[in-house]
Amino acid sequence: MHMEHLKDISSKELVRGLPKIKFEKDKVCDACQICKQKKVSHKPKKMVSTSRPLQLLHMDLFGPIPTTSLGGKSYCFVIVDDYSRYTWTFFLATKVESLNVFTSFAKRVQNQKGYLITNIRSDHGREFENSKIGALCDDFGISHNFSAPRTPQQNGVAERKNRSLQEAARTMLNEYGLPKYFWAEAVNCACFVLNRVILRNFLLKTPYDLFNDKKPKVSFFRVFGCKCFVLNTKDHLSKFDSKTFEGIFLGYSNNSMAYRVYNKSTLVVEESINVTFDETNPFLRRTNIVNVDDMDNDLRTLDISDTLQGNPKEIDLGEQPSSSQGGNEEAINDASNLDNSQELPKDWTYKKDHPSDQILGNPSSGVRTRRSL
Repeated sequence: MHMEHLKDISSKELVRGLPKIKFEKDKVCDACQICKQKKVSHKPKKMVSTSRPLQLLHMDLFGPIPTTSLGGKSYCFVIVDDYSRYTWTFFLATKVESLNVFTSFAKRVQNQKGYLITNIRSDHGREFENSKIGALCDDFGISHNFSAPRTPQQNGVAERKNRSLQEAARTMLNEYGLPKYFWAEAVNCACFVLNRVILRNFLLKTPYDLFNDKKPKVSFFRVFGCKCFVLNTKDHLSKFDSKTFEGIFLGYSNNSMAYRVYNKSTLVVEESINVTFDETNPFLRRTNIVNVDDMDNDLRTLDISDTLQGNPKEIDLGEQPSSSQGGNEEAINDASNLDNSQELPKDWTYKKDHPSDQILGNPSSGVRTRRSL
Protein backbone atom coordinates (compact mmCIF):
# COMPACT_ATOMS: atom_id res chain seq x y z
CA MET A 1 0.00 0.00 0.00
CA HIS A 2 1.11 3.57 -0.52
CA MET A 3 2.27 5.66 2.43
CA GLU A 4 -0.76 7.93 2.64
CA HIS A 5 -3.10 4.97 3.06
CA LEU A 6 -0.90 3.40 5.76
CA LYS A 7 -0.78 6.73 7.57
CA ASP A 8 -4.60 6.99 7.64
CA ILE A 9 -5.33 3.52 8.95
CA SER A 10 -2.54 3.84 11.54
CA SER A 11 -3.59 7.24 12.94
CA LYS A 12 -7.30 6.35 13.03
CA GLU A 13 -6.68 2.84 14.46
CA LEU A 14 -8.81 1.18 11.80
CA VAL A 15 -6.92 -2.11 11.99
CA ARG A 16 -5.27 -4.11 14.76
CA GLY A 17 -1.63 -5.09 14.93
CA LEU A 18 -0.26 -2.14 12.96
CA PRO A 19 2.43 -0.29 14.94
CA LYS A 20 1.90 3.44 15.46
CA ILE A 21 4.77 4.80 13.49
CA LYS A 22 4.95 7.79 11.20
CA PHE A 23 4.71 6.85 7.55
CA GLU A 24 6.19 9.43 5.22
CA LYS A 25 6.76 9.33 1.49
CA ASP A 26 10.27 10.77 1.54
CA LYS A 27 11.63 8.85 -1.44
CA VAL A 28 10.55 7.23 -4.69
CA CYS A 29 9.67 3.54 -4.61
CA ASP A 30 11.19 1.91 -7.68
CA ALA A 31 8.75 -1.00 -7.74
CA CYS A 32 5.73 1.29 -7.48
CA GLN A 33 6.98 3.57 -10.27
CA ILE A 34 7.74 0.63 -12.55
CA CYS A 35 4.32 -0.94 -12.07
CA LYS A 36 1.99 1.97 -11.23
CA GLN A 37 3.23 5.08 -13.03
CA LYS A 38 0.59 6.91 -15.07
CA LYS A 39 0.35 9.96 -17.32
CA VAL A 40 0.30 13.46 -15.92
CA SER A 41 -3.19 15.01 -15.75
CA HIS A 42 -3.91 18.09 -17.87
CA LYS A 43 -6.36 20.34 -16.08
CA PRO A 44 -8.22 22.98 -18.11
CA LYS A 45 -7.31 26.61 -17.63
CA LYS A 46 -9.69 28.82 -15.69
CA MET A 47 -8.57 32.03 -17.33
CA VAL A 48 -7.82 33.53 -20.74
CA SER A 49 -4.05 33.46 -21.14
CA THR A 50 -3.92 35.89 -24.09
CA SER A 51 -5.07 39.50 -24.29
CA ARG A 52 -5.59 40.15 -28.02
CA PRO A 53 -6.19 38.32 -31.30
CA LEU A 54 -3.23 36.74 -33.15
CA GLN A 55 -1.13 36.61 -29.99
CA LEU A 56 -1.19 32.81 -30.12
CA LEU A 57 -2.40 30.55 -32.95
CA HIS A 58 -3.06 26.83 -32.55
CA MET A 59 -2.50 24.74 -35.69
CA ASP A 60 -3.25 21.18 -36.61
CA LEU A 61 -3.99 19.10 -39.67
CA PHE A 62 -6.30 16.09 -39.96
CA GLY A 63 -6.42 13.54 -42.74
CA PRO A 64 -5.98 11.91 -45.12
CA ILE A 65 -9.69 11.45 -45.76
CA PRO A 66 -10.31 8.21 -47.73
CA THR A 67 -12.83 9.98 -49.98
CA THR A 68 -11.36 13.01 -51.72
CA SER A 69 -13.48 16.14 -52.03
CA LEU A 70 -14.85 17.55 -55.27
CA GLY A 71 -11.67 19.59 -55.65
CA GLY A 72 -9.39 16.58 -55.04
CA LYS A 73 -8.50 17.53 -51.44
CA SER A 74 -7.61 14.96 -48.78
CA TYR A 75 -6.42 17.06 -45.80
CA CYS A 76 -7.85 19.89 -43.73
CA PHE A 77 -5.53 22.51 -42.21
CA VAL A 78 -7.13 24.07 -39.09
CA ILE A 79 -5.91 27.31 -37.46
CA VAL A 80 -7.49 28.57 -34.21
CA ASP A 81 -6.91 31.94 -32.56
CA ASP A 82 -6.34 31.46 -28.83
CA TYR A 83 -7.97 34.69 -27.64
CA SER A 84 -11.19 34.65 -29.67
CA ARG A 85 -11.27 30.97 -30.74
CA TYR A 86 -11.93 32.20 -34.28
CA THR A 87 -11.15 29.37 -36.70
CA TRP A 88 -9.91 29.12 -40.29
CA THR A 89 -9.98 25.96 -42.40
CA PHE A 90 -7.92 25.28 -45.52
CA PHE A 91 -8.15 22.15 -47.66
CA LEU A 92 -5.01 20.57 -49.09
CA ALA A 93 -4.22 17.79 -51.52
CA THR A 94 -0.90 17.00 -49.78
CA LYS A 95 0.75 18.02 -46.52
CA VAL A 96 3.48 19.89 -48.38
CA GLU A 97 1.00 22.64 -49.28
CA SER A 98 0.65 23.72 -45.64
CA LEU A 99 3.74 25.96 -45.84
CA ASN A 100 2.44 28.07 -48.72
CA VAL A 101 -1.03 28.22 -47.17
CA PHE A 102 0.28 29.45 -43.82
CA THR A 103 2.58 32.02 -45.47
CA SER A 104 -0.25 33.65 -47.42
CA PHE A 105 -2.57 33.40 -44.43
CA ALA A 106 -0.09 35.11 -42.09
CA LYS A 107 0.45 38.03 -44.49
CA ARG A 108 -3.26 38.49 -45.10
CA VAL A 109 -4.49 38.26 -41.51
CA GLN A 110 -1.76 40.53 -40.11
CA ASN A 111 -2.54 43.15 -42.72
CA GLN A 112 -6.24 42.81 -42.01
CA LYS A 113 -6.10 43.19 -38.22
CA GLY A 114 -3.02 45.38 -37.81
CA TYR A 115 -1.59 42.93 -35.26
CA LEU A 116 1.46 40.71 -35.55
CA ILE A 117 1.39 36.98 -34.95
CA THR A 118 3.48 36.44 -31.83
CA ASN A 119 3.34 32.67 -31.19
CA ILE A 120 2.13 29.56 -32.95
CA ARG A 121 1.64 26.15 -31.37
CA SER A 122 1.55 22.78 -33.10
CA ASP A 123 2.54 19.17 -32.66
CA HIS A 124 5.72 17.57 -33.99
CA GLY A 125 4.28 16.66 -37.37
CA ARG A 126 6.76 16.90 -40.21
CA GLU A 127 4.55 19.44 -41.94
CA PHE A 128 5.16 21.83 -39.00
CA GLU A 129 8.64 20.88 -37.79
CA ASN A 130 11.00 21.49 -40.70
CA SER A 131 13.58 24.00 -41.86
CA LYS A 132 11.19 25.91 -44.13
CA ILE A 133 8.71 26.60 -41.34
CA GLY A 134 11.63 27.58 -39.08
CA ALA A 135 12.94 30.06 -41.66
CA LEU A 136 9.46 31.51 -42.09
CA CYS A 137 9.06 32.04 -38.33
CA ASP A 138 12.46 33.74 -38.23
CA ASP A 139 11.45 36.11 -41.03
CA PHE A 140 8.16 37.04 -39.34
CA GLY A 141 9.58 37.04 -35.82
CA ILE A 142 7.22 34.29 -34.67
CA SER A 143 7.96 31.98 -31.75
CA HIS A 144 7.05 28.38 -32.62
CA ASN A 145 5.97 26.29 -29.61
CA PHE A 146 5.59 22.52 -29.82
CA SER A 147 3.58 20.15 -27.71
CA ALA A 148 5.45 17.31 -26.02
CA PRO A 149 5.92 14.22 -28.17
CA ARG A 150 2.89 11.93 -28.18
CA THR A 151 1.01 14.37 -25.96
CA PRO A 152 -1.91 15.79 -27.96
CA GLN A 153 -3.39 17.22 -24.75
CA GLN A 154 -0.92 20.11 -24.89
CA ASN A 155 -2.34 21.04 -28.30
CA GLY A 156 -5.84 20.48 -27.03
CA VAL A 157 -7.41 23.64 -28.50
CA ALA A 158 -6.75 22.52 -32.07
CA GLU A 159 -7.51 18.87 -31.31
CA ARG A 160 -10.92 19.68 -29.81
CA LYS A 161 -11.69 21.99 -32.72
CA ASN A 162 -10.89 19.18 -35.15
CA ARG A 163 -13.33 16.92 -33.34
CA SER A 164 -16.06 19.57 -33.30
CA LEU A 165 -15.70 20.22 -37.03
CA GLN A 166 -15.65 16.53 -37.93
CA GLU A 167 -18.69 15.67 -35.81
CA ALA A 168 -20.65 18.65 -37.11
CA ALA A 169 -19.78 17.80 -40.72
CA ARG A 170 -20.68 14.14 -40.21
CA THR A 171 -24.05 15.12 -38.77
CA MET A 172 -24.76 17.59 -41.59
CA LEU A 173 -23.96 15.01 -44.27
CA ASN A 174 -26.15 12.41 -42.57
CA GLU A 175 -29.09 14.82 -42.27
CA TYR A 176 -29.97 14.56 -45.98
CA GLY A 177 -27.94 11.47 -46.86
CA LEU A 178 -25.39 13.39 -48.92
CA PRO A 179 -22.37 11.61 -50.46
CA LYS A 180 -19.06 11.71 -48.62
CA TYR A 181 -17.26 13.72 -51.30
CA PHE A 182 -19.08 16.78 -49.90
CA TRP A 183 -17.07 16.51 -46.66
CA ALA A 184 -14.92 19.58 -47.41
CA GLU A 185 -18.00 21.73 -48.04
CA ALA A 186 -19.56 20.43 -44.82
CA VAL A 187 -16.43 21.20 -42.76
CA ASN A 188 -16.17 24.68 -44.29
CA CYS A 189 -19.84 25.39 -43.55
CA ALA A 190 -19.51 24.05 -40.00
CA CYS A 191 -16.51 26.34 -39.38
CA PHE A 192 -18.45 29.31 -40.75
CA VAL A 193 -21.39 28.62 -38.43
CA LEU A 194 -19.38 27.79 -35.29
CA ASN A 195 -17.47 31.06 -35.57
CA ARG A 196 -20.78 32.88 -35.20
CA VAL A 197 -22.71 30.84 -32.65
CA ILE A 198 -20.40 29.30 -30.01
CA LEU A 199 -19.37 31.27 -26.92
CA ARG A 200 -15.83 31.86 -25.70
CA ASN A 201 -15.33 30.63 -22.17
CA PHE A 202 -15.14 33.33 -19.46
CA LEU A 203 -15.67 36.12 -22.04
CA LEU A 204 -19.21 35.01 -23.03
CA LYS A 205 -18.92 36.36 -26.57
CA THR A 206 -18.85 34.69 -29.95
CA PRO A 207 -15.51 34.26 -31.76
CA TYR A 208 -16.74 36.53 -34.56
CA ASP A 209 -17.55 39.27 -32.04
CA LEU A 210 -14.16 39.02 -30.33
CA PHE A 211 -12.20 38.95 -33.58
CA ASN A 212 -14.13 41.59 -35.55
CA ASP A 213 -15.54 43.74 -32.69
CA LYS A 214 -19.14 43.40 -33.86
CA LYS A 215 -21.99 40.97 -33.32
CA PRO A 216 -22.55 38.41 -36.09
CA LYS A 217 -25.71 38.23 -38.17
CA VAL A 218 -27.33 34.82 -38.58
CA SER A 219 -30.65 35.61 -40.27
CA PHE A 220 -29.32 34.33 -43.62
CA PHE A 221 -28.45 30.87 -42.29
CA ARG A 222 -30.00 27.93 -44.15
CA VAL A 223 -30.19 24.19 -43.62
CA PHE A 224 -27.12 22.48 -45.04
CA GLY A 225 -27.87 19.98 -47.80
CA CYS A 226 -31.42 21.14 -48.47
CA LYS A 227 -32.85 21.31 -51.97
CA CYS A 228 -32.62 24.71 -53.61
CA PHE A 229 -33.24 26.41 -56.94
CA VAL A 230 -30.63 28.66 -58.56
CA LEU A 231 -31.68 31.30 -61.08
CA ASN A 232 -30.02 30.79 -64.46
CA THR A 233 -28.46 34.16 -65.30
CA LYS A 234 -25.66 33.07 -67.65
CA ASP A 235 -27.45 31.18 -70.43
CA HIS A 236 -29.65 32.62 -73.16
CA LEU A 237 -33.14 31.29 -72.51
CA SER A 238 -35.97 30.95 -74.97
CA LYS A 239 -39.57 31.67 -74.12
CA PHE A 240 -40.40 28.40 -72.41
CA ASP A 241 -37.03 27.22 -71.09
CA SER A 242 -36.66 26.54 -67.41
CA LYS A 243 -35.36 29.59 -65.54
CA THR A 244 -33.69 27.74 -62.69
CA PHE A 245 -31.35 24.87 -61.92
CA GLU A 246 -32.04 22.43 -59.11
CA GLY A 247 -29.17 22.21 -56.67
CA ILE A 248 -27.95 21.29 -53.18
CA PHE A 249 -27.09 23.98 -50.65
CA LEU A 250 -23.49 23.51 -49.45
CA GLY A 251 -22.62 26.62 -47.45
CA TYR A 252 -21.59 30.25 -47.65
CA SER A 253 -18.97 32.10 -49.64
CA ASN A 254 -15.93 33.39 -47.76
CA ASN A 255 -15.23 36.19 -50.23
CA SER A 256 -18.66 37.54 -51.14
CA MET A 257 -22.25 37.71 -49.91
CA ALA A 258 -23.42 34.60 -51.74
CA TYR A 259 -24.43 30.99 -51.18
CA ARG A 260 -22.47 27.97 -52.37
CA VAL A 261 -24.69 25.58 -54.32
CA TYR A 262 -23.99 22.30 -56.09
CA ASN A 263 -25.65 22.53 -59.49
CA LYS A 264 -27.11 19.14 -60.44
CA SER A 265 -27.24 20.06 -64.14
CA THR A 266 -23.66 21.30 -64.57
CA LEU A 267 -22.21 19.14 -61.73
CA VAL A 268 -20.14 22.03 -60.35
CA VAL A 269 -20.23 24.09 -57.16
CA GLU A 270 -21.13 27.70 -57.92
CA GLU A 271 -21.81 30.82 -55.87
CA SER A 272 -25.02 32.78 -56.29
CA ILE A 273 -27.31 35.09 -54.35
CA ASN A 274 -30.42 34.29 -56.46
CA VAL A 275 -31.31 31.10 -54.61
CA THR A 276 -34.64 29.79 -53.31
CA PHE A 277 -34.52 27.12 -50.61
CA ASP A 278 -36.73 24.15 -49.78
CA GLU A 279 -35.69 23.39 -46.21
CA THR A 280 -38.21 20.59 -45.65
CA ASN A 281 -36.56 17.48 -44.28
CA PRO A 282 -36.96 14.75 -46.94
CA PHE A 283 -37.31 12.03 -44.29
CA LEU A 284 -40.17 13.88 -42.64
CA ARG A 285 -41.74 14.65 -45.99
CA ARG A 286 -41.51 10.99 -46.94
CA THR A 287 -43.56 9.94 -43.90
CA ASN A 288 -46.47 12.07 -45.11
CA ILE A 289 -46.69 10.09 -48.39
CA VAL A 290 -49.23 7.25 -48.21
CA ASN A 291 -47.63 3.87 -48.65
CA VAL A 292 -49.24 1.79 -51.38
CA ASP A 293 -49.06 -1.36 -49.27
CA ASP A 294 -50.99 0.32 -46.43
CA MET A 295 -53.83 1.70 -48.56
CA ASP A 296 -57.25 0.15 -47.98
CA ASN A 297 -58.58 1.37 -51.34
CA ASP A 298 -56.31 1.39 -54.38
CA LEU A 299 -56.79 3.06 -57.73
CA ARG A 300 -58.71 0.90 -60.19
CA THR A 301 -58.07 2.37 -63.62
CA LEU A 302 -56.99 5.73 -64.94
CA ASP A 303 -56.82 6.45 -68.68
CA ILE A 304 -54.07 9.03 -69.05
CA SER A 305 -55.00 9.89 -72.64
CA ASP A 306 -58.51 10.94 -71.57
CA THR A 307 -57.02 13.10 -68.83
CA LEU A 308 -54.78 14.95 -71.28
CA GLN A 309 -57.67 15.55 -73.67
CA GLY A 310 -59.67 17.22 -70.96
CA ASN A 311 -62.02 14.30 -70.24
CA PRO A 312 -60.72 12.75 -67.06
CA LYS A 313 -62.48 9.64 -65.89
CA GLU A 314 -63.71 9.28 -62.34
CA ILE A 315 -61.46 7.25 -60.09
CA ASP A 316 -63.13 4.16 -58.70
CA LEU A 317 -62.37 3.74 -55.00
CA GLY A 318 -64.80 0.94 -54.41
CA GLU A 319 -64.14 -2.61 -53.22
CA GLN A 320 -60.87 -4.13 -54.27
CA PRO A 321 -60.02 -7.67 -55.32
CA SER A 322 -59.21 -10.17 -52.63
CA SER A 323 -55.59 -10.30 -53.76
CA SER A 324 -54.01 -7.15 -52.36
CA GLN A 325 -50.78 -7.77 -54.22
CA GLY A 326 -52.42 -7.55 -57.64
CA GLY A 327 -54.22 -4.35 -56.71
CA ASN A 328 -51.01 -2.81 -55.45
CA GLU A 329 -49.16 -3.62 -58.68
CA GLU A 330 -51.95 -2.05 -60.71
CA ALA A 331 -51.85 1.10 -58.56
CA ILE A 332 -48.07 1.31 -58.93
CA ASN A 333 -48.35 1.02 -62.71
CA ASP A 334 -50.95 3.78 -62.76
CA ALA A 335 -48.72 5.98 -60.62
CA SER A 336 -45.82 5.43 -63.01
CA ASN A 337 -48.04 6.47 -65.90
CA LEU A 338 -48.72 9.75 -64.16
CA ASP A 339 -45.05 10.66 -64.46
CA ASN A 340 -45.42 10.75 -68.25
CA SER A 341 -48.22 13.33 -68.16
CA GLN A 342 -46.06 15.86 -70.01
CA GLU A 343 -45.98 13.72 -73.16
CA LEU A 344 -48.31 14.53 -76.04
CA PRO A 345 -51.34 12.28 -76.76
CA LYS A 346 -51.03 9.71 -79.51
CA ASP A 347 -53.52 11.43 -81.81
CA TRP A 348 -51.69 14.76 -81.51
CA THR A 349 -50.44 15.82 -84.97
CA TYR A 350 -48.31 18.75 -86.02
CA LYS A 351 -46.55 19.88 -89.18
CA LYS A 352 -42.77 20.08 -89.18
CA ASP A 353 -42.33 22.30 -92.27
CA HIS A 354 -44.14 25.50 -93.24
CA PRO A 355 -46.21 25.26 -96.47
CA SER A 356 -44.01 26.26 -99.39
CA ASP A 357 -46.78 28.27 -101.08
CA GLN A 358 -46.87 30.64 -98.08
CA ILE A 359 -43.15 31.43 -98.03
CA LEU A 360 -42.24 34.97 -99.15
CA GLY A 361 -38.93 35.31 -100.94
CA ASN A 362 -36.11 32.82 -101.30
CA PRO A 363 -35.96 30.28 -98.40
CA SER A 364 -32.21 29.67 -98.93
CA SER A 365 -31.36 33.32 -98.14
CA GLY A 366 -31.99 32.80 -94.41
CA VAL A 367 -33.77 35.02 -91.92
CA ARG A 368 -33.61 38.78 -92.59
CA THR A 369 -35.11 41.52 -90.47
CA ARG A 370 -37.19 44.40 -91.75
CA ARG A 371 -34.37 46.84 -91.06
CA SER A 372 -31.98 44.89 -93.30
CA LEU A 373 -34.61 44.69 -96.02
